[in-house]
Amino acid sequence: MIDIETIVNNEESLLTKEFNLVDEICFYNSNKVLKAFRENKVSETDFNSTTGYGYNDKGRETIENVFKTIFKSESALVRSQFISGSHALTVALFALLRPNDLLLSISGLPYDTLHEVIGIKDNNSSLKSFGVKYDQIDLKDDDFDYERIEDYLKNNKVKVIEIQRSKGYSTRKSISLSKIEKVINLIKSIDKDIIVMIDNCYCEFVTKKEPTEVGADIVVGSLIKNLGGGISPNGAYIVGKKSLIELCGERLTLPGEGMEVGPTLGINRSILQGLFLAPRVVANSLKVAILTSKVMESFGYEVEPKYNDERVDIVQNIIFKDKDKLIKYVQGIQKNSPIDSHVLCMPSPMPGYSDEVIMASGSFTQGSSIELSCDGPLREPYIAYQQGSMTYEYGKLALIGTLMEIEND
Repeated sequence: MIDIETIVNNEESLLTKEFNLVDEICFYNSNKVLKAFRENKVSETDFNSTTGYGYNDKGRETIENVFKTIFKSESALVRSQFISGSHALTVALFALLRPNDLLLSISGLPYDTLHEVIGIKDNNSSLKSFGVKYDQIDLKDDDFDYERIEDYLKNNKVKVIEIQRSKGYSTRKSISLSKIEKVINLIKSIDKDIIVMIDNCYCEFVTKKEPTEVGADIVVGSLIKNLGGGISPNGAYIVGKKSLIELCGERLTLPGEGMEVGPTLGINRSILQGLFLAPRVVANSLKVAILTSKVMESFGYEVEPKYNDERVDIVQNIIFKDKDKLIKYVQGIQKNSPIDSHVLCMPSPMPGYSDEVIMASGSFTQGSSIELSCDGPLREPYIAYQQGSMTYEYGKLALIGTLMEIEND
């Protein structure tokens, strides 16, 4: 029998430098959040609920002002009416694009759940069905293909450029803010009117800045990922330029009412408390990812990113190159989770995905990926995508328990 706990403890003892950097970023972002709460005079009365139309919801307005302050943006739309990050992205795309407009992805193929939204996969409700055109430019050596982007923009009239920072279910690396800033500068030097939209899911509070601080026009993310802190039960946000956020508000609700309606139904306290805790919860998730990377590499598995690489998001890839090991690892995470630990997760078809997916999410909120979760499509090279953990200790325990399942079999 391999003494898994001792091995994990030994690898953990070598991570002081990496963990200190995570704590430094956490302190910086905690200060940013606290200042935003104080600046916007968050009060207990902001926890109050509205129903029906949701007119004059002071708490909703306060929440959106706090998000606006944190992102240093002109406006914010933060609503429980968003079902997911993908829903918020869909609302933004339909708000910004019109028939014959051109949408360009410069980070390659978007996440699976957007394929039917865009029309990459046929759907009668897609952007394509409304006459919106789509094209993409793949990354080059895990960076933007700057030369091809420049040539494309000089020869085509593009309305919206979409960039997905996190890797999704691809094998590429996630995209750093320094690369985002460089490519935005290039785009704006060619055509300042192009709308640059960032899918920021899994990336918030991982570094000290957000994409709106380096020139992005509109940024989208989920509240059951980083910024919900494991407390918000659902919802998403869109932040950016005021004129664009107003369009998104009118697409989410209806023209003429836009951001003025939308009942909060008692969710305000959870959104604010989750946001308040988010810097530390993201830090815990990063530490679990770093530990996982270090330990799994010591067992001979290929990992991305490596434990001492720059972190862009909370996602840790473990490349098994073996279907059965992928399945067993994900099942181990489920077995070592607080909710439904007795359930054996199995690969199955999922809406929006072309391959069968195996998913462990023993979480208090369904689908919450800031709580410890692990999933992967059943396709080569059989990668487990692990993310989240409300506390470092629970994440470490899950890693130990999972390794006992797959290494001491």
